[in-house]
Amino acid sequence: MVLKDKVAIITGASRGIGAAVARNLNGAGMKLVIAGRDADALSAVAAGLNDSVSVVGDITAPEMPAKLIAKAVQAFGQCHVVFNNAGVMQLGPTEKTDIDKICEMVRINTEAGFRMAYTAVKYFRSVGGGHLMSTSSVLGTKVRPGGGAYAGTKFAIEALSEALRMELAQTGVKVSCIEPGIVETNLCDHLEVHPKKVFNVKKALDPDDIARSVRFILEQPDHVLIPRLLILPAEQGI
Repeated sequence: MVLKDKVAIITGASRGIGAAVARNLNGAGMKLVIAGRDADALSAVAAGLNDSVSVVGDITAPEMPAKLIAKAVQAFGQCHVVFNNAGVMQLGPTEKTDIDKICEMVRINTEAGFRMAYTAVKYFRSVGGGHLMSTSSVLGTKVRPGGGAYAGTKFAIEALSEALRMELAQTGVKVSCIEPGIVETNLCDHLEVHPKKVFNVKKALDPDDIARSVRFILEQPDHVLIPRLLILPAEQGI
């Protein structure tokens, strides 16, 4: 895909991976609809972009995915890419688990992710093409003690993405997942021990590393699809 003048929706765009992807794709000439819950943070990201519109709102609201597609069509006439990225992380042993926070994570990572995915591919089918990319994780491929709930949300995204990929293989609609390892974002700030210490990783990935990977997937020619891309710090043994 030649990215210049193409249109992308990015959820979870107010910081971290979403913000980095927004900057990278905008730098390639893409027009963007960026979404997030934090109005101030989203505004700060938007200030550094051209040809972008912002939508502040809760991704778990059932109407939000359709609202984002409608905003892209209203602002730019169409949508070519949906980067389904909004997510949170809850890890820890069972005795410290807050079930309400776990269920909130499931609503954001899985329910909202599913709603965005289905809404995107239905739109792409209607216009004859497009690319849905979702943020999974290395924990969408394996589990670890204390991380089962989070891994479960990412396994779910992996399963849906693979099923959609097969279903849509001859429709012009592409479906991909990225699977980051440890990334320097605020996702882990609330954890008692940062995963970098757990895995003795001195240099974690930067969000810009993930953004380059997203762009790499999108820039493949029409006949090439990268369904999954695992991106790890060189020191992370997995």
